[in-house]
Amino acid sequence: MMIAKWLKESSSTTIFTGAGMSTESGLPDFRSANQGLWKMKDPSRIASVQALNNNVEEFFEFYRNRVAGVKEFAPNKGHHLLAKWERNEMIDGIITQNVDGFHTEAGSQNVMELHGTLKKVHCQSCGSEYDSDEYMKGNYRCECGGTLRPSVVLFGEMLPENAFSHALTLSEKTDLFIVLGSSLSVSPANQFPLIAKQNGAKLVIINMEPTEFDHYADLVIHERKIGEVLDEIDTELQENLL
Repeated sequence: MMIAKWLKESSSTTIFTGAGMSTESGLPDFRSANQGLWKMKDPSRIASVQALNNNVEEFFEFYRNRVAGVKEFAPNKGHHLLAKWERNEMIDGIITQNVDGFHTEAGSQNVMELHGTLKKVHCQSCGSEYDSDEYMKGNYRCECGGTLRPSVVLFGEMLPENAFSHALTLSEKTDLFIVLGSSLSVSPANQFPLIAKQNGAKLVIINMEPTEFDHYADLVIHERKIGEVLDEIDTELQENLL
């Protein structure tokens, strides 16, 4: 597979993951209009800064269910292979739109969580961080008395500056940029593949369905599971080492 060759030749490789990476773990795609909690709740109303400030009980209930939902699942083969490749210094980092925390749980170290993580909650007042298990215990208050909120980007908030800045730096200097399971429809995150391409990187898009950016890519793979494709690449890499 050409990707294995490009991985070996690349001095800097960046991975970009979206919902398709998580759905292979069994986690529902919460952005799909006909699936999961988004079907029952209007995300722009309940997963928002306004709800946190003015409709806090419904906000707590919604995110307690989201935290509980993520805890039912675990990183899949693809997550573990990416962590292995990072340990082997084959990839420089992972930019992700996902909030499930599966990349770090699988062992990846350099992960830019553009939309935050459901693995943690933090105090709206003092900033103290807690494990999201606090929500499972029904504890929504910090020791200082402030409100504990999930460490995710809510509707009405900006992306975290550090994660965005690091993702931009990686995208600008990378030789190979691989998109895994993203429709590339959410801005500004969908600009990173284009930034990489504009700076001379090879662009690979692996997604179940076509994206609007496919025509920019050097290689596109549709209708295949990410884990299976990554496993094939890993097998080929191992064979080349023998």
